[in-house]
Amino acid sequence: MEFSSSPVVTLRDVIIYQDVHTVLNQVNFEIEKGEFVYLVGRTGSGKSSLLKTLYADLTLRSGLALVAGFKIFKISRDQIPYLRRKIGIVFQDFQLLTDRNVNDNLTFVLKATGWKEKSKMKNRISEVLMRVGMGAAGAKMPHQLSGGEQQRIVIARALLNEPVILLADEPTGNLDPEVAEGIMQIFLEINNSGTAVLMATHNHHIIQRYPKRVLKCENGQVLDSARHNFALTDNQGF
Repeated sequence: MEFSSSPVVTLRDVIIYQDVHTVLNQVNFEIEKGEFVYLVGRTGSGKSSLLKTLYADLTLRSGLALVAGFKIFKISRDQIPYLRRKIGIVFQDFQLLTDRNVNDNLTFVLKATGWKEKSKMKNRISEVLMRVGMGAAGAKMPHQLSGGEQQRIVIARALLNEPVILLADEPTGNLDPEVAEGIMQIFLEINNSGTAVLMATHNHHIIQRYPKRVLKCENGQVLDSARHNFALTDNQGF
């Protein structure tokens, strides 16, 4: 079918704003279904603003953007929940609800995205927790989990609605190298099963060990390693 070959993300002449300030100008790139792409750049270069624009947390005021089949330009508020059912979002700071256990955190998301049947919700939660190696964690509170375990729960949460793309903002940023490696393996497995991944990272070791296409935010532009040559050896560039 024709739609199956369409990119999962398409940006054309996009300008990204933070309040009244232009953060990124004339952004043009595509991400294909099942592709894995790194997003790099110095702190403050626009990585998080770009991701927030893709999941409609920042309003897109200029340019064409299609994400998971949704037009992001001035997307209506009532369309945003439907967009977010098609994408998974992984935050560096977890954003788990601290007053409830893992199962209830995930149930909250399912209910918010339209799930009704308790048995189906229970089965889906079990599936995603098993997938990230946390099958026995459902009754635990977030404070009972290590940082790496909490990040696995966040990934499970992002997978609940079988997204076509995961948007990950520094998912290994607060983790030690060994734990970060385990998280990276989960992302690679998810990607190998057909889900696209756009991962913002400062982790130069991971990029070297698992080379993929790179988008680099620099001087208000987004450079694409598929079209531009740029060095990734200078840690100052991250």
